[in-house]
Amino acid sequence: KNAFLESIRQPIFPIVLLVACLLLVLNPPLCAYTFDDDNKLLFDIGLSIILMAGLMLSAFTAAGVISREIENKTVLTVVSKPITRWVFIIGKFLGVATAITTAAWIWGIVFIFTARHGVMSTASHRFDWPVILLGSTAGIVSIAAATLANYFSKKPFGGTLTKWLVITLGIAFIILTAVNKTWSIQNPFLVFTGEPGQVIIALIALTQALWLVCAIATAVSTRFGQVPTLMACLFVAFGGLSSDYVLGTLAATKWYAAALYRVIPNMQYFWLADALSQSNPVSAGYLLNVTVYVLCFIVAALGLAIALFQTRETA
Repeated sequence: KNAFLESIRQPIFPIVLLVACLLLVLNPPLCAYTFDDDNKLLFDIGLSIILMAGLMLSAFTAAGVISREIENKTVLTVVSKPITRWVFIIGKFLGVATAITTAAWIWGIVFIFTARHGVMSTASHRFDWPVILLGSTAGIVSIAAATLANYFSKKPFGGTLTKWLVITLGIAFIILTAVNKTWSIQNPFLVFTGEPGQVIIALIALTQALWLVCAIATAVSTRFGQVPTLMACLFVAFGGLSSDYVLGTLAATKWYAAALYRVIPNMQYFWLADALSQSNPVSAGYLLNVTVYVLCFIVAALGLAIALFQTRETA
């Protein structure tokens, strides 16, 4: 709980959170200026924004709650108590992962809003006013509430803003599922079928990828600071996205390529933008396989983190 609160109260957290939300909101109008499939570009850019923002948050928050605590010697007040080091690492990971999941929840709802609104490619397209009014109201209320709480009660702006966004966007999402573009009542469960349901599956898979990055960031931050942790996260993310192309063909003939191909997590398993744009349905069984895959890598990364932290001098 302390790691979670410490993560969302870091100054970088609300900055990345709001910048990513702003980029997601600007995504539909920007995608209108393309000669390719507008919706394909909408999905690609939207998921890319969430992935990049999640990478940055994972690296900075993990380094902030672990490496900075080691450097400032505040970790001594924890490990000097009857708390083992592996419990310390697991607790920090769960706190950071919960913070990243909270951010992914907010970005996911904003992305669902923009996906429902769609790209206005022609003059015949009309604004989706429920999306615009509900989304803007949630954002304005959250910022206003966080500002007032910070001014009058001295509560941290970042943490308060995050909590309010989770609540207001959640309420706006529930209302949006029950109304269509003309404010007519519709079946709220339609959001879990067809293309909207596939968008939710893609967001769940991407959130699991961010959990994996959190585990790797936790392992690296036991020995290094923010910049090396960020570089390691970027290497894993982009190396995993290109491992099929770069290492897949060499794995059959080169032993080192085969080893790297198995050590580096394949991030393509979590990237479902192509399936969304090509209307290829993703089954629940595939999502289950991906979940087992990411859990195995998380266990391995946390095992490495515990091993590195066991021999780390904290005094």
